[in-house]
Amino acid sequence: MKKLIALLCVAVMAAGVLTACGSSEEKTFTVGFDAEFPPYGYMDEKGEYIGFDLDLAKEVCERNGWTFVAQPIDWDSKDMELSSGSIDCIWNGFTIQGREDAYTWSVPYVDNSQVFVVATDSGISSFADLAGKAVGVQKDSSALAALMGDASDLADTFANLQQYGDYNVAFMDLEQNAIDALAIDIGVANYQIQSRGEGFVLLDERLASEQYGIGFKLGNDELKDQVEKTLLEMADDGTFMQIAEKYSDFGLSESVCIGK
Repeated sequence: MKKLIALLCVAVMAAGVLTACGSSEEKTFTVGFDAEFPPYGYMDEKGEYIGFDLDLAKEVCERNGWTFVAQPIDWDSKDMELSSGSIDCIWNGFTIQGREDAYTWSVPYVDNSQVFVVATDSGISSFADLAGKAVGVQKDSSALAALMGDASDLADTFANLQQYGDYNVAFMDLEQNAIDALAIDIGVANYQIQSRGEGFVLLDERLASEQYGIGFKLGNDELKDQVEKTLLEMADDGTFMQIAEKYSDFGLSESVCIGK
């Protein structure tokens, strides 16, 4: 009986070790993103999270045998989410410029510009026309950084600069003339104009230019290297551009800077 019990204990311990080993092989890759930042990440009419960056991340996970998790976050809390380990990276039209030393970055994969959207009948056609106007911008965005930095002289001409938590509310205010212009990333601007129909235009002048990358916790080179390696493989075999072409109506296939 003692021998039987001992054998059973050994079997249970071995099963536990095997279970632990099996679970250690499974990896979850959690991507933090702004769920109201189309076409990079957003919710469709079915209530599912979709977008260019999420499609790229899904493909990276599939090639590595990882479980993909799309985690919508409050953009103001992205650093806390990353440092706490709640997310593995920030992948959602995330600008490198001005943040170079705050994250471990992948190679840039999209060239982007900040622009102004105005109503078609606003009478605004240049930066000079923004003087004395109410202008909207997203909190902690690249457009805000530009207006607080190199383009601060332009911002000083505005009647006021209204900050928003997300672009949907900002566009509602633009539609209702609560603001006269909205500073925004060009990809998001193209998406919003396409989806809302006529009534809005982009100013020809660009507020700033930048590049998007995938931001990892500072020092997490191992994960960055694996994701970047897979992304470059996708670029080499044409998968990256195939995904970008799904969003060609929003200018993404012309904006990507790898995979061409």
